[in-house]
Amino acid sequence: MGRWIKPEVYPLFAATGVAVSMCVFQLVRNLITNPDVKISKENRRVDVPENWEEGKRYAEHGVRKYVRERAPEIMPTINSFFNNTSK
Repeated sequence: MGRWIKPEVYPLFAATGVAVSMCVFQLVRNLITNPDVKISKENRRVDVPENWEEGKRYAEHGVRKYVRERAPEIMPTINSFFNNTSK
């Protein structure tokens, strides 16, 4: 009996696994922390929720805080090397 998974498809499995895990992460994050998603019946009964702090905490997550203080460059070392005009 031969191998049913060939080594050529390992990168495809890896890419699919990363994509599925990103989707699952975003789904769980929205279900747990999104202020607009209400799972319990008590929270759904509120007509106009006043949850500004919860919404701000959801929008200002750790990745956004980290990226805000960085320059909008993909490869800053290479960019600074080629843009250095002091030579």
